[in-house]
Amino acid sequence: MGRAIVRSPKVFLMDEPLSNLDAKLRVAMRTEIKKLHDRLGTTFIYVTHDQTEAMTMGTRIVVMKDGIIQQVDSPTALYNTPNNVFVGGFIGSPQMNFVTVKVNKKADGVYVEFDNVSLKLPEAKANSDKLAPYIGKEVLLGIRPEDIHDEPAMVAANPAATTDAFVDVTEMMGAETYLYLKIADIPFVSRVSQRSTTKADETVKVAFDMNRAHLFDKETEMAIIH
Repeated sequence: MGRAIVRSPKVFLMDEPLSNLDAKLRVAMRTEIKKLHDRLGTTFIYVTHDQTEAMTMGTRIVVMKDGIIQQVDSPTALYNTPNNVFVGGFIGSPQMNFVTVKVNKKADGVYVEFDNVSLKLPEAKANSDKLAPYIGKEVLLGIRPEDIHDEPAMVAANPAATTDAFVDVTEMMGAETYLYLKIADIPFVSRVSQRSTTKADETVKVAFDMNRAHLFDKETEMAIIH
């Protein structure tokens, strides 16, 4: 990198430069490369399979699958508004949860349902013109781990998007805890506060933040609404 910098190139092309480093050094080098980019003001084209590197270092990310571009966007846009199931599942760790649901319209609103679980969509999503053709049909529901909550206050505030979940495993990660859940025998991962008192082998109430839910076409896997 030093030899390349002294030549003052117009573009730097980096092909997985940190792949052979250990985890601690990789984090430190990410920071140093970002500092270099800011100081030099030169375009960096950075190739990586590590989504953390892409999200933390990139100002604009090109997500590719089998050599085909899936989405070109900022890290924030990729995370919040993925174009399709692949992008939604690739960006984020743990990855987005997916489940096949049926969109049903009832007297009090629009629900997505699977097995005996019924989750009400917020009005903004329920009234979307993009969702209208899917009423009565199956779609894919995508929900990120941090949008499944076990806090009693969140559960109490969202009775129309709450369900029972069996806790298979809990993983204490330091600042947060991962809950590996079974909801109607379908696996989900939830990322909750380190202060959570939820334990393995118990059944708890969890609330889905449906304002943050994503719906995808089951056949094309393209996003319908976010």
